[in-house]
Amino acid sequence: QVQLVESGGGLVQAGGSLRLSCDASGSTSSINSMGWYRQYPGNQRDLVATIRTGGRTNYTDSVKGRFTISRDNAENKVYLQMSSLKPEDTAVYYCWARVIWGNAYWGQGTQVTVSS
Repeated sequence: QVQLVESGGGLVQAGGSLRLSCDASGSTSSINSMGWYRQYPGNQRDLVATIRTGGRTNYTDSVKGRFTISRDNAENKVYLQMSSLKPEDTAVYYCWARVIWGNAYWGQGTQVTVSS
């Protein structure tokens, strides 16, 4: 089992920045990928960015050049630095982790609101 706890959401004006953090605990040695998803009201969760243990990253097109995902494997943390935020980035952001045997785990979510 892996537990994930997000922090760092909040309200920011368009053009501003926020940094999300996620702390992983439990069977962290089994984690091979971590990342962030976001969910708009009434919609499914969509991928924002992922990072593998070796550092390979993947971003959805709408955040490329604005968001940066990073990971501290020693501390079992993953971060999402969000810059040049837009109102359409407003969503609940979820931390995600996948372990080597395929199970996926989710955090409780953190609200990000970007005002215009």
